Amino acid sequence: MAERAAGAGDPAAGQAGGVGPQALDEVVRFTSELIRIDTSNAGDGTCRERPAAEYVAERLAGAGTAPTLLERSRGRTNVVARIEGTDPGADALLVHGHLDVVPAEPADWSVHPFSGEIRDGVVWGRGAIDMKNMDAMVLAVVRDWARSGVRPRRDIVLAFTADEEASAEDGSGFLADRHPGFFEGCTEGISESGAFTFHASGGRRLYPVAAGERGTAWLKLTARGRAGHGSKVNRENAVSRLAAAVARIGAYEWPVRLTPTVRAALAELAALHGVEADVSSPDFDVDALLGALGPAAKLVEPTVRNSANPTMLSAGYKVNVIPGAAVAHVDGRVVPGGEDEFRTTLDELTGPDVSWEYDHREVALQAPVDAPAYAAMRAAIERFDPDGHVVPYCMSGGTDAKQFSRLGITGYGFSPLTLPEGFDYQALFHGVDERVPVEGLHFGVRVLDHFLRTV
Repeated sequence: MAERAAGAGDPAAGQAGGVGPQALDEVVRFTSELIRIDTSNAGDGTCRERPAAEYVAERLAGAGTAPTLLERSRGRTNVVARIEGTDPGADALLVHGHLDVVPAEPADWSVHPFSGEIRDGVVWGRGAIDMKNMDAMVLAVVRDWARSGVRPRRDIVLAFTADEEASAEDGSGFLADRHPGFFEGCTEGISESGAFTFHASGGRRLYPVAAGERGTAWLKLTARGRAGHGSKVNRENAVSRLAAAVARIGAYEWPVRLTPTVRAALAELAALHGVEADVSSPDFDVDALLGALGPAAKLVEPTVRNSANPTMLSAGYKVNVIPGAAVAHVDGRVVPGGEDEFRTTLDELTGPDVSWEYDHREVALQAPVDAPAYAAMRAAIERFDPDGHVVPYCMSGGTDAKQFSRLGITGYGFSPLTLPEGFDYQALFHGVDERVPVEGLHFGVRVLDHFLRTV
């Protein structure tokens, strides 16, 4: 499948950055080689990130850093290193990326998902977007600095983590809880899911930078009833009780709850699209504005409310036996400040015959969009795409920034990529035929280098 290279036709695409040509070659090669290391994480504890961690550590060591490998469970390996800055009084910056990926079924793909094939100017494979591309960018920048003698102003802590695609217990959670000393002085961090090209209506190129995340609330619902024969009347059927609760949860319309990050995103998007909107007004109609934003609405629509999506059901062992219990799982996501409402609503929706509990829970995050770090991200992107528009947004899901927030680290999503029109970045997360343009990687290295030098 031939695809137009990212940035083709853009005057800014070829603008020289601070990195040398070797870094541009390395970021492509590192992305491909990391993809070939299968670190599929099915959430069952069988993933082994160690080969990828050793690959990363070897390249960091070659750049003059002293990487440390850390494990909570055998084979679930994390890598941490620190680059000393020129200003010992400055706060440190955390740059983190995960090494695991979600599983992929080769039969569904155009190329083998762990081939790392480079075809028509595109690198193919699981992790090309989420997020071995960013891991490769970081390695390429650090090695370029070593060759050219560059030192950043702030200390930069690098963390390559295990287990992000599951609970993070073997990854960032383990590092934050058991090894906080490695992150001493870090006040801000950057990682995945931000600063990618989003093609909006009217030829606008947006670069959404994540300045927030909804909280994670994975739930287990249990309905109990009276077991019995399938041919008998049973008013205490656990399956029926569970099904009714799941249907109520799936049909529920959550009320609008706008956070400062989402309000800022809506205000900037409205201005860019020439739509008058007072996002601070108590009468503000967010759904009307979303309807006027065209494709850009997708950036904010999932984050203006809490959500709860039923995803798994389990009950019974034989068709003519009514079981005494039935279980469902729900993927809940909570906007910052929406935790109390979420719990109260779930109590009402499940009712008296169904209990619920958190199967996995993580905090919601917000980061200031008027901070110097955010301004530096904007400036770095605009340097290499002057016609691009940087906008804040809140992630609908979550990242390792949740765990690192326990250490007081404010997290942003900033893994820069320029992408051609029609290249649906968000659909490729956990999707089939995940891939990244070579020119997108080159842009990312240049932007990341400039940001890390100037922040």
